[in-house]
Amino acid sequence: MLTFDKIIDISISLGTEEITYPGDPAYKRRQVTALKNGSPYELSSLSLSSHSGTHIDAPAHFIGNGKKIHELPLRRFILPAGVIEIQDNSLITLKELQAASWGPAKALLFKTENSRQGKITNGSFREDYVSLAPDAARFCVEKGISLVGIDYITIDKADANFAAHNILLGNGLIILESINLKHVTPGPYTLLCLPLKIHNGEASPVRAVLLQ
Repeated sequence: MLTFDKIIDISISLGTEEITYPGDPAYKRRQVTALKNGSPYELSSLSLSSHSGTHIDAPAHFIGNGKKIHELPLRRFILPAGVIEIQDNSLITLKELQAASWGPAKALLFKTENSRQGKITNGSFREDYVSLAPDAARFCVEKGISLVGIDYITIDKADANFAAHNILLGNGLIILESINLKHVTPGPYTLLCLPLKIHNGEASPVRAVLLQ
Protein backbone atom coordinates (compact mmCIF):
# COMPACT_ATOMS: atom_id res chain seq x y z
CA MET A 1 0.00 0.00 0.00
CA LEU A 2 1.39 3.41 -1.00
CA THR A 3 1.66 6.00 1.74
CA PHE A 4 2.69 9.64 1.58
CA ASP A 5 3.92 11.99 4.29
CA LYS A 6 2.59 15.05 2.50
CA ILE A 7 -0.45 15.78 0.34
CA ILE A 8 -0.18 19.30 -1.06
CA ASP A 9 -3.16 20.90 -2.77
CA ILE A 10 -1.94 23.02 -5.69
CA SER A 11 -5.42 23.80 -7.04
CA ILE A 12 -7.09 27.20 -7.34
CA SER A 13 -10.31 27.77 -5.38
CA LEU A 14 -13.27 28.31 -7.69
CA GLY A 15 -15.37 31.19 -6.45
CA THR A 16 -12.56 33.12 -4.76
CA GLU A 17 -9.30 32.82 -6.72
CA GLU A 18 -9.97 31.83 -10.33
CA ILE A 19 -8.93 33.98 -13.28
CA THR A 20 -11.18 34.16 -16.33
CA TYR A 21 -9.23 34.19 -19.59
CA PRO A 22 -10.48 37.10 -21.78
CA GLY A 23 -13.48 35.94 -23.81
CA ASP A 24 -14.11 32.76 -21.79
CA PRO A 25 -17.31 32.22 -19.79
CA ALA A 26 -16.81 33.14 -16.15
CA TYR A 27 -17.31 30.65 -13.34
CA LYS A 28 -20.67 31.06 -11.59
CA ARG A 29 -22.34 29.14 -8.79
CA ARG A 30 -26.06 29.67 -8.19
CA GLN A 31 -27.93 28.49 -5.11
CA VAL A 32 -31.00 26.55 -6.25
CA THR A 33 -32.34 25.36 -2.90
CA ALA A 34 -31.15 26.06 0.64
CA LEU A 35 -31.74 24.52 4.05
CA LYS A 36 -32.12 27.99 5.55
CA ASN A 37 -35.05 28.64 3.23
CA GLY A 38 -36.89 25.53 4.32
CA SER A 39 -35.68 23.11 1.66
CA PRO A 40 -34.86 19.58 2.90
CA TYR A 41 -31.51 19.76 1.07
CA GLU A 42 -28.88 22.07 -0.41
CA LEU A 43 -28.58 22.27 -4.21
CA SER A 44 -26.57 24.56 -6.47
CA SER A 45 -25.89 24.87 -10.18
CA LEU A 46 -22.53 25.56 -11.79
CA SER A 47 -21.75 27.47 -14.97
CA LEU A 48 -18.14 27.48 -16.12
CA SER A 49 -15.68 27.06 -18.95
CA SER A 50 -13.91 23.71 -19.24
CA HIS A 51 -10.79 25.84 -18.68
CA SER A 52 -12.01 27.35 -15.39
CA GLY A 53 -9.67 27.24 -12.43
CA THR A 54 -7.04 24.51 -12.30
CA HIS A 55 -7.51 22.48 -15.46
CA ILE A 56 -6.02 20.14 -18.04
CA ASP A 57 -5.68 20.99 -21.74
CA ALA A 58 -5.90 17.88 -23.91
CA PRO A 59 -4.26 17.91 -27.37
CA ALA A 60 -7.71 18.44 -28.96
CA HIS A 61 -7.73 21.97 -27.52
CA PHE A 62 -5.57 23.15 -30.45
CA ILE A 63 -4.89 20.08 -32.61
CA GLY A 64 -7.52 18.91 -35.11
CA ASN A 65 -6.87 15.20 -34.68
CA GLY A 66 -5.53 15.51 -31.14
CA LYS A 67 -6.73 13.23 -28.38
CA LYS A 68 -9.72 14.34 -26.32
CA ILE A 69 -10.09 14.05 -22.56
CA HIS A 70 -11.96 10.74 -22.69
CA GLU A 71 -9.29 9.25 -24.96
CA LEU A 72 -6.39 9.87 -22.58
CA PRO A 73 -5.53 6.97 -20.23
CA LEU A 74 -5.70 7.73 -16.52
CA ARG A 75 -1.97 7.05 -16.12
CA ARG A 76 -1.34 10.32 -18.00
CA PHE A 77 -2.67 12.15 -14.93
CA ILE A 78 -0.69 10.28 -12.25
CA LEU A 79 2.99 10.96 -12.83
CA PRO A 80 6.37 11.40 -11.20
CA ALA A 81 6.82 15.16 -11.23
CA GLY A 82 9.52 17.72 -10.75
CA VAL A 83 8.76 21.22 -9.45
CA ILE A 84 11.28 23.65 -10.94
CA GLU A 85 11.85 27.15 -9.56
CA ILE A 86 12.02 29.72 -12.39
CA GLN A 87 13.90 32.94 -11.63
CA ASP A 88 13.21 34.91 -14.82
CA ASN A 89 10.27 37.21 -14.13
CA SER A 90 8.83 37.16 -17.65
CA LEU A 91 9.68 33.88 -19.40
CA ILE A 92 10.44 30.25 -18.67
CA THR A 93 13.53 30.14 -20.84
CA LEU A 94 15.44 27.37 -22.55
CA LYS A 95 18.55 28.42 -20.61
CA GLU A 96 16.90 27.83 -17.23
CA LEU A 97 15.49 24.46 -18.29
CA GLN A 98 18.84 23.31 -19.63
CA ALA A 99 20.38 24.10 -16.26
CA ALA A 100 17.62 22.38 -14.26
CA SER A 101 17.57 18.82 -12.96
CA TRP A 102 14.40 16.76 -12.54
CA GLY A 103 15.56 13.14 -12.38
CA PRO A 104 12.98 10.58 -13.56
CA ALA A 105 10.09 13.08 -13.68
CA LYS A 106 7.59 12.82 -16.54
CA ALA A 107 5.75 15.97 -15.49
CA LEU A 108 7.44 19.35 -15.13
CA LEU A 109 5.72 22.00 -13.02
CA PHE A 110 7.07 25.53 -13.17
CA LYS A 111 7.06 27.68 -10.02
CA THR A 112 7.37 31.31 -11.10
CA GLU A 113 6.64 34.87 -10.05
CA ASN A 114 2.99 34.04 -10.81
CA SER A 115 2.88 31.98 -7.61
CA ARG A 116 5.39 33.94 -5.57
CA GLN A 117 3.63 37.29 -6.16
CA GLY A 118 0.08 35.92 -5.93
CA LYS A 119 -0.80 36.65 -9.57
CA ILE A 120 -2.41 33.21 -9.90
CA THR A 121 -4.82 33.74 -6.99
CA ASN A 122 -5.86 37.40 -7.37
CA GLY A 123 -8.86 36.64 -9.60
CA SER A 124 -7.94 39.16 -12.31
CA PHE A 125 -6.31 38.57 -15.68
CA ARG A 126 -3.15 40.59 -16.18
CA GLU A 127 -0.61 40.50 -18.98
CA ASP A 128 2.61 40.70 -16.95
CA TYR A 129 2.68 36.99 -16.09
CA VAL A 130 5.48 34.49 -16.64
CA SER A 131 4.89 32.29 -19.71
CA LEU A 132 6.69 29.45 -21.49
CA ALA A 133 9.09 30.36 -24.31
CA PRO A 134 8.55 28.33 -27.52
CA ASP A 135 12.11 26.96 -27.53
CA ALA A 136 11.64 25.85 -23.92
CA ALA A 137 8.44 24.07 -24.99
CA ARG A 138 10.37 22.25 -27.74
CA PHE A 139 12.98 21.26 -25.15
CA CYS A 140 10.24 19.61 -23.05
CA VAL A 141 9.15 17.63 -26.10
CA GLU A 142 12.72 16.55 -26.86
CA LYS A 143 13.22 15.37 -23.28
CA GLY A 144 10.19 13.06 -23.42
CA ILE A 145 8.09 14.97 -20.89
CA SER A 146 4.43 13.88 -20.77
CA LEU A 147 2.84 16.83 -18.93
CA VAL A 148 3.84 20.47 -18.43
CA GLY A 149 2.28 22.59 -15.69
CA ILE A 150 2.32 26.35 -15.12
CA ASP A 151 1.06 28.67 -12.41
CA TYR A 152 -1.15 30.83 -14.61
CA ILE A 153 -4.39 30.52 -16.61
CA THR A 154 -2.42 30.10 -19.85
CA ILE A 155 1.05 28.85 -20.76
CA ASP A 156 1.51 31.33 -23.65
CA LYS A 157 2.23 35.04 -23.60
CA ALA A 158 -0.85 37.23 -23.97
CA ASP A 159 0.29 38.59 -27.33
CA ALA A 160 1.67 35.30 -28.68
CA ASN A 161 0.13 33.10 -31.37
CA PHE A 162 -0.30 30.17 -28.93
CA ALA A 163 3.10 28.80 -29.94
CA ALA A 164 3.75 26.87 -26.72
CA HIS A 165 0.27 25.33 -26.79
CA ASN A 166 0.74 24.17 -30.37
CA ILE A 167 4.23 22.79 -29.76
CA LEU A 168 3.26 20.83 -26.65
CA LEU A 169 -0.21 19.66 -27.65
CA GLY A 170 0.90 18.99 -31.23
CA ASN A 171 3.41 16.49 -29.86
CA GLY A 172 0.91 14.74 -27.62
CA LEU A 173 1.84 16.39 -24.32
CA ILE A 174 -0.89 17.63 -22.00
CA ILE A 175 -0.87 20.96 -20.18
CA LEU A 176 -1.85 21.66 -16.58
CA GLU A 177 -2.73 25.33 -16.03
CA SER A 178 -3.66 27.49 -13.04
CA ILE A 179 -1.72 25.65 -10.36
CA ASN A 180 -0.55 27.48 -7.24
CA LEU A 181 2.98 26.54 -6.21
CA LYS A 182 3.61 29.38 -3.76
CA HIS A 183 4.16 27.10 -0.79
CA VAL A 184 5.74 24.20 -2.69
CA THR A 185 9.45 23.50 -2.33
CA PRO A 186 11.16 22.64 -5.63
CA GLY A 187 11.96 18.96 -5.96
CA PRO A 188 10.45 15.54 -6.74
CA TYR A 189 6.81 14.63 -6.13
CA THR A 190 4.03 12.44 -7.45
CA LEU A 191 1.42 14.49 -9.31
CA LEU A 192 -2.25 13.52 -9.25
CA CYS A 193 -4.60 15.62 -11.44
CA LEU A 194 -7.59 13.56 -12.57
CA PRO A 195 -9.99 15.28 -15.01
CA LEU A 196 -13.74 14.89 -15.13
CA LYS A 197 -14.86 12.11 -17.48
CA ILE A 198 -16.03 14.46 -20.25
CA HIS A 199 -16.79 12.78 -23.58
CA ASN A 200 -15.15 14.67 -26.47
CA GLY A 201 -13.83 17.29 -24.06
CA GLU A 202 -10.84 19.39 -25.09
CA ALA A 203 -10.20 20.30 -21.45
CA SER A 204 -11.43 19.67 -17.92
CA PRO A 205 -11.18 21.18 -14.47
CA VAL A 206 -9.09 19.06 -12.08
CA ARG A 207 -8.18 18.85 -8.40
CA ALA A 208 -4.40 18.80 -8.58
CA VAL A 209 -2.31 17.56 -5.66
CA LEU A 210 1.34 16.73 -5.08
CA LEU A 211 2.20 13.65 -3.03
CA GLN A 212 5.51 13.23 -1.23
